[in-house]
Amino acid sequence: MKKRTDNVKTLVSMVFENIPYSPETGEAQDKIETALTNKYDELCNDGSEGEALDELFSKYGRLTQMAELAGYTEDTVLSWRCDGMVKNLKMTKKQFWKQRLMVYTAGIFAVLAFAELFWIFFDANILAVLLMAAINISISVLLIRTVLKTERTLREEKYDHASYDYLRSRSDKYTKRLYNSIALLIGSIFIFLGSEVGFYLFGNSKSSELVENFYTNMIMVEIPLFILFKNSILQYIVMHRINLPDYRRAKWYGFGVCVPSVLYWLGIMVYIMIAGDSIKYPANVFIIGAIIFALIVLISNLTVRKRITYRNIVFNGKRVTVAVLALVALLAFMVLTRDTWYTQSFINSVPIVEHNDNDITYDEDSGIYTITKTTDDFKILHLTDIHIGGSLYSYPKDIKALNACYAEIEHTHPDLVVVTGDLCFPLGIMSMSFNNSAPVHQFSAFMRNLGIPWAFTYGNHDTESISTLNKTELNEVYKSLSFKTSGTLLYPYTQPEITGRNNQLIEIRNEDGTLNTALFLIDSNTYTGEGLNVYDYIHDDQVEWYADEVRRLNTREGHTVNSMCFFHIPLQEYKTATELYNEGSSEVKYFFGENPGDHGGITNDLVCCSDYPSKLFDTAVELGSTSAFFCGHDHYNNASLEYRGIRLTYGMSIDYLAQPGIEKETKQRGAELITLHKDGTWDLEQIPLDSIIGNR
Repeated sequence: MKKRTDNVKTLVSMVFENIPYSPETGEAQDKIETALTNKYDELCNDGSEGEALDELFSKYGRLTQMAELAGYTEDTVLSWRCDGMVKNLKMTKKQFWKQRLMVYTAGIFAVLAFAELFWIFFDANILAVLLMAAINISISVLLIRTVLKTERTLREEKYDHASYDYLRSRSDKYTKRLYNSIALLIGSIFIFLGSEVGFYLFGNSKSSELVENFYTNMIMVEIPLFILFKNSILQYIVMHRINLPDYRRAKWYGFGVCVPSVLYWLGIMVYIMIAGDSIKYPANVFIIGAIIFALIVLISNLTVRKRITYRNIVFNGKRVTVAVLALVALLAFMVLTRDTWYTQSFINSVPIVEHNDNDITYDEDSGIYTITKTTDDFKILHLTDIHIGGSLYSYPKDIKALNACYAEIEHTHPDLVVVTGDLCFPLGIMSMSFNNSAPVHQFSAFMRNLGIPWAFTYGNHDTESISTLNKTELNEVYKSLSFKTSGTLLYPYTQPEITGRNNQLIEIRNEDGTLNTALFLIDSNTYTGEGLNVYDYIHDDQVEWYADEVRRLNTREGHTVNSMCFFHIPLQEYKTATELYNEGSSEVKYFFGENPGDHGGITNDLVCCSDYPSKLFDTAVELGSTSAFFCGHDHYNNASLEYRGIRLTYGMSIDYLAQPGIEKETKQRGAELITLHKDGTWDLEQIPLDSIIGNR
């Protein structure tokens, strides 16, 4: 039966090929196809299909013969052939482009109105919200009315064969897009609502954060809404001109898209609610559900949809390649920027580590934390280059890094932990994450569970240019997690107005209130921007701030105070001291450490300091207050040398992720324990991880 219908369609298409299309000829073509199909069936009943087809061509092979069979006169057929006022392809494309431009513009204003109306629930100035929404709606309605008015004037237009083929291809295009956009919008609404309800119920956030999250994520609905709006209007325009696709079939297919889609996503929501706490990551259920839903839509596109389109699938190699690459890039970006918490189970399992209960106060005006110790000795554990990736790919290594930190902390029971940078590693494919928010939240939660106070200075990787949060945004994250919230993170809410993301002073005082040691945490900054990995340095205004604070403390205490400095990127003097040591100079005193490699020992190959000199070292020597510098950055360097009266110590790195092959290396991994005594003297001990938990 289908073969007979196809034969008739082919015959009718051939004779109508040179007839300009109009609504009248379109209707006539349908009637002629029906009449010929019925006649063909009659002829087949009297003989074979081949004989019937020959007779059909013989009797009804001309347009006038077909038309007469369908009830049309010869004069009517002559009117169809009239070429007067027939639109050619160029005119048709130009006119359709203008209509499409107005539809796109109307769609933008409609979506803006949609977004504005939601402010009614959150904004006190309802009149202003309603006014803006009314303006956007008015513009959108005015544009659509203009589009529809133009279409009414085109109702009886005639199109040449090329124009008709163009409009028929537009019909297929917007029909396919329309039903896919319906499915996309339904899925987006349910995913949006699910994420918002989850954030509201489990986010433990302030109302302002809920509103911010709501409007940030509304783009998940706004974009599909815009796509649906423009596809529905454009499909209506084409249907209005050439009566394609068949309205009845299109209506039922739309019903078949909407109802199953809604039921599918309702099932996902019900499953999540029933499963409850057994689902660790509800977001993953939505992701899997979206993938399955996309496959279902694809199957529908390849099968059922062909009933309402002239050409269901048109393969365009270039377009498919671009679309696939764009989709892969989008999915990769979404995965790499996602805020994931795969380490949460481990973080929740770590117990409080016993430590001294020292008194901690914070000065709101100066941004200075003061720790008054309750024992003669005060222990500081120096950690550096932890490099948490925060992704599924980095999860095993993140667990190892946190486990190493826990081992060092549990072994030493410090009063304070100082991390000298590169807590995060948001470096794209190297860590499979651009996210530098999740690692900070994870480590903060980890330290909060341990109960140990800690402080932090930035490294070059903490705010990479490709990371999800910039310097200002990450600074605000640290403030939100700081002492008033966590009781452990000593991150200043007030910072000096100098170069750097955070420069702070922490005072360690004896029980009698006298200053024991001043700890300066100084930002060594990131990159100069003058080339790839051209490291920045500690700037002059930072050095001046350090010097002013030392002088202020000297005046307040009545003597030259004891101090230490912590930063990430080593000063040039680290390289100078290494070179002098290798030359056998008496200016340098060796304490411990090496650069683990093929030959061991201390080399100059891995000293990655800035090409720009900083005044910090010379200023520190001149002031005579600072007796020790601590840095990280060079993951395999862990040497401690004294040069011109100042101890220059590389921290043993924790890193399992950043350096290729470093996961299997062990000699460089560990920490340093600084013990401050009551009289202001101090001891420094290197604590390799191997010495605590063996080869790990």
